Amino acid sequence: DRFFDFGIAEKNMITAAAGMASAGHVPYAATFAAFSAILGAEQIRTDCAYPRMPVRVIGHHSGMSMGFYGTSHHALEDLAMLRTIAELTIVSAADANHLRAILRASVDHPGAMYILLGRGRDPEVYPEVPRDFCIGQATMLRDGKDLTIITNGTMVRATLDAAAVLAGEGTSVRVIDMHTLKPLDAAAIRRAARETRASLTVEEHNITGGLGTAVAEVLVSGDRVPFRRHGVPDEFVPVGPPAALYAHYRLDAAGIAAVAREFAAEAGAEGERKRVS
Repeated sequence: DRFFDFGIAEKNMITAAAGMASAGHVPYAATFAAFSAILGAEQIRTDCAYPRMPVRVIGHHSGMSMGFYGTSHHALEDLAMLRTIAELTIVSAADANHLRAILRASVDHPGAMYILLGRGRDPEVYPEVPRDFCIGQATMLRDGKDLTIITNGTMVRATLDAAAVLAGEGTSVRVIDMHTLKPLDAAAIRRAARETRASLTVEEHNITGGLGTAVAEVLVSGDRVPFRRHGVPDEFVPVGPPAALYAHYRLDAAGIAAVAREFAAEAGAEGERKRVS
């Protein structure tokens, strides 16, 4: 009596969830991210966020994790679309324990939320449910002084693995799980800009409008630091198994390490030129 199957009527599901919220409930409406966020964007905005209904829209199978299903089932634009909606909280889960913390924190959180997660096969990042989890407060998973990598969701584990590889090569990398895209933890971004030599964002999303753009908007307002966005370029991805797609776009551990290595070298060279001049 607490579960309702709406079939392939995703827009109706979100509107019905808003109706349940108006009656005092806290509904969780879940489907593939491509259908919850992209197909249901208007319902999220008008039915949930605008009247401040406590609806938690869950977008699973995010990014390009649907692989062979192709563009209709990929969700590489959802964060760019939804972060422009006023008063909508957006949080991305890195693994199962992280999701547990997010769900617990969401129960009493005001207003509408979009909760993003993978496909249930995500490797472990948090060995236990993080007790200090707080919506809007980023988590530093690894400290470093040479480069900061800001990431979230499905990319956190690969980024940590890449940071370990780089550490073995002598590059000290700070890894920040920016799990909350909105409200963004600007203080953590500015702190990293002051304390490390460069900042790189890694996301399973089109590089336009997502995490990288959000971080850039913070940095451009005052902090000056070498910065690069890494994610899916502005194109529709090919059809294929997720692992192959991650490797193709250098969004696996080896690819992220390679991008970070190249960027760190460029940022170091640029810093040396400025010092000499």
